[in-house]
Amino acid sequence: MMLELSNITFQVTEEGHDRDIIHDLSFSIPQGELVVITGPNGGGKSTLARLIAGIEKPVSGRILFRGEDITEKSITDRARMGIGFAFQQPVRFKGLQVLDLIRIAAGKALKPIDACDYLSQVGLCARDYINREVNSSLSGGELKRIEIAMLLARAPQLAVFDEPEAGIDLWSFQNLIEVFQKMRREIQDSSILIISHQERILEIADRIVVLSGGIIQKEGPRDEILPDLIGTPSAVTMCSRMP
Repeated sequence: MMLELSNITFQVTEEGHDRDIIHDLSFSIPQGELVVITGPNGGGKSTLARLIAGIEKPVSGRILFRGEDITEKSITDRARMGIGFAFQQPVRFKGLQVLDLIRIAAGKALKPIDACDYLSQVGLCARDYINREVNSSLSGGELKRIEIAMLLARAPQLAVFDEPEAGIDLWSFQNLIEVFQKMRREIQDSSILIISHQERILEIADRIVVLSGGIIQKEGPRDEILPDLIGTPSAVTMCSRMP
């Protein structure tokens, strides 16, 4: 099994009282599968992604990666072990160029032409971006695609994407679907976890997990779960198409 979460609970303190954001949650991601977590806003999806990445720590429960307990490991340790995380709001790195970031992600001195290939895969004209500084001159959508290019360069065993469609135009969104499918084909034995509302992303999932109120409401193969989602009134918000 690639990833196992067992009885995970995460709390925040509000006005002196503890409130569960994730409550006694258990599920697993098999090796080689693409799993999509969906559900209403505020249901705990992004928090769950941050727990898997190591940005947040649960108050109880265990997280296992390839059989090893990583519950107390840092985000850096998890990255070294093979977990890659793409933020919903990517970080800016003033003073670094795009080429620098892709080389850091790859862990080697890539030639510019090789780094350009990763940018092209996410729909960016490489010659316009390879020497750009990662600062406020880049839009959120551009940063999102650069971050995905970094994950491609890293080729992690588990790639976690938190709403990768955010800030992405329609053409790039279609390209993004192809990127996910390419990752599945080319990164041997890897798994992908995507937090998303988008029906097109749900359609390429092997398994779908519906999270609401910090609790798993439904979980199963795409063909079993997706028809129920798109056949209900909540499908307008949970499975909306790109504009």
